Amino acid sequence: MRFLSGISFSALVAVIATPAVASEAEAGQNPALDLITVTASRQGTLDIGGSVQRLEIEDLETFAYGDVNRILRQIPGVFLQEEDGFGLRPNIGIRGSGTDRSARVTIMEDGILKAPAPYSAPAIYYFPRMARIYGIEVAKGPAAIKYGPATVGGAINFFATPIPDVDAGEVAASFTALAGNYGGQRLHGWVGGWSGLASGIEMGAFAEGVYEHSNGFKTIDIGGDTGFEIVDTTLRFGLRTTDRRHSLEFKFQRNNERSDETYLGITLADFAVDPNRRYNASQRDVMNVAHETFQLTHSSKIGSDVTLTTIAYRTDTARSWYKLNDVRNAANTGWSSLADVLANPTANPLQFADLVGAEGFTGRPGALRVRNNNRVYQSTGIQSVISGNFDTGPLRHALEVSARYHEDSEDRFQQDDRYQIVNGRMVLTTPGAPGSQDNRIGDAKAWAFFVRDTIDFGAITLVPGLRYETIDLRQTRFALGDSVRAIPTAVAERNVDVFIPGVSAVWRLGDDLRLIAGAHRGFASPTPGSDVSIETSWNYEAGLKFGRGPVRMEVIGFFNDYSNLVGSCTASTGGNCDIGEQFEGGKVDVKGVEVLAGTTFGNSADGGISVPVALVYTFTDARFQSNFVSGYEPWGAVSIDDRLPYQPKHQLTLNAGIETGRARFNATMNWVSRARATAGQGAIAANDRIDARTVVDVSAEFDLLENLSLFGSVQNVFDETYNAGFSPSGARPGAPRLWLVGLRSRI
Repeated sequence: MRFLSGISFSALVAVIATPAVASEAEAGQNPALDLITVTASRQGTLDIGGSVQRLEIEDLETFAYGDVNRILRQIPGVFLQEEDGFGLRPNIGIRGSGTDRSARVTIMEDGILKAPAPYSAPAIYYFPRMARIYGIEVAKGPAAIKYGPATVGGAINFFATPIPDVDAGEVAASFTALAGNYGGQRLHGWVGGWSGLASGIEMGAFAEGVYEHSNGFKTIDIGGDTGFEIVDTTLRFGLRTTDRRHSLEFKFQRNNERSDETYLGITLADFAVDPNRRYNASQRDVMNVAHETFQLTHSSKIGSDVTLTTIAYRTDTARSWYKLNDVRNAANTGWSSLADVLANPTANPLQFADLVGAEGFTGRPGALRVRNNNRVYQSTGIQSVISGNFDTGPLRHALEVSARYHEDSEDRFQQDDRYQIVNGRMVLTTPGAPGSQDNRIGDAKAWAFFVRDTIDFGAITLVPGLRYETIDLRQTRFALGDSVRAIPTAVAERNVDVFIPGVSAVWRLGDDLRLIAGAHRGFASPTPGSDVSIETSWNYEAGLKFGRGPVRMEVIGFFNDYSNLVGSCTASTGGNCDIGEQFEGGKVDVKGVEVLAGTTFGNSADGGISVPVALVYTFTDARFQSNFVSGYEPWGAVSIDDRLPYQPKHQLTLNAGIETGRARFNATMNWVSRARATAGQGAIAANDRIDARTVVDVSAEFDLLENLSLFGSVQNVFDETYNAGFSPSGARPGAPRLWLVGLRSRI
């Protein structure tokens, strides 16, 4: 907090009192990362042969969301399974890829893989905080094969605030202080700039801090914390030539999180009475995460047509989620899953009584098993991309070639502690020895190569590309409780080699209209220890793009033909399987339409009024194409034409705003149709239904001074109550009405 306060104070002083700073500072995307993106600007998405959308800082500042789920509602084709109401651990899918822990989507920050172990354990238990994100690129279709390892749905690249692109001797800064209900707090400040170091050389520095806190909107029967606290800091140091042809930058980022979150939901009957209730058996649940990133980025322009960018990186993540795992069965011979007990409490009265743990009640000794999900991750790699422009006769080429070497690992050293409820309080009865529940290491080593040629010929652009990945996976198990780990009890190894081709085409029908089409192969890597067939698909898309001045419209149809959909057992899917086990879902068809349209009426820059409006819509039909019975809980007994779980048929977002010279008001409405928690077709039973919902958010900002504004936002204005899901266990509410108000300033 002292570090954050220092940054915030420095930024505030710079904004309000320092006349020597830049008056119109730009802190756009780091130019060194231009090669890492599909396109470096929103305007550039018009000529991309694929579905690529960008959100710029202006889009992100409109509502100042801290929850990435609310931000990504602005992108068609993205599916979001809410869990905690704050977006701490998002479940993101793209075009039917599956949402659990965002494991089927390639997540990056500043061009590097951001999952703690993207090959050996792709479930994302750390996620960048949106307060320090400056832009977002979502790549679908053939554009997604530029990244990897997952290409089945797409990729999301988050761009953190860079060293501001100001002239030498100038400084830029920003400060935000917000407070709201449920103890909500957010402090965010950054300051940075460049100075002359030597002839032709400039040195840059940047510091940023984020503090976020909430008491939580859920209530444990006996009382206790249900909120979170996050401290996130970033430091950048850079060198660049004055002609901006060469640059070198070092980035260090650290995130510490404590969140009193649980996998234990509640029954539908209790949800109807109080959706924000938590049973007493969840009172000990807490997640602690520490994450660090080290990144070195070099960019050099060689001659007039060749650019080389190289990034070396390392991330370290330690997380321990101490949470209720299951409850002793009635016969005292084994364990009942939380999901099964909550789905039918009448048939499981003893187990349900232990979960509720009412005051005056004494539970069975050791009936509650709490697992210390202690895991340490490491991810290291280096990647380079070189691009060059040249002509062959009438054809113009923009060739990209890249290579990446990557290593990552997940170390599990977990234990189970047993508790009983006594008068509403959990009392430890049997502590577990460290490593006595799970003692294993999964690791991966991967080479990835990519080549893409953008070929222009008159009104047509053709973009063939090819990605190749060779991945060595290994899982090493040790005897339970063995902290020395001298001799493994089992070692499973596997190599995966895969070619991922793709091609897209753009036909410029006029200055403003484009016809696009493309096809590519989808791929998701198996995890260490898994022997299932790899997940692959062939994905196709075609549509129209239109852009003229402020008017923008896209209509794109897609069809993803899975030859084998793979489900991964995690505690977040409800358990009832061996964690890490993978299941084959066979052939699956996902088809749909994405629509994006928007414009701005008027012009506030001329002293008038601007009225921006936008529409985002996704239709999706995702169905299994075979009959089978699976031990994977979200699937179960599957029949042909069963719909995939957590895939709503319709998603619609409408945005509208009014902007004057000093004031801005914006509103957004998001409607999502009902969906299933498990595979099926026909009418959806109440205990399997993810509620349809219509949620409205508003924000307003008024400029008090040239560099200081009053800002406020309200999420879920009408306090809509809805069941967001049954995963991990039991009904879970979406966030209620949340509001924030405070000051924002920037130069």
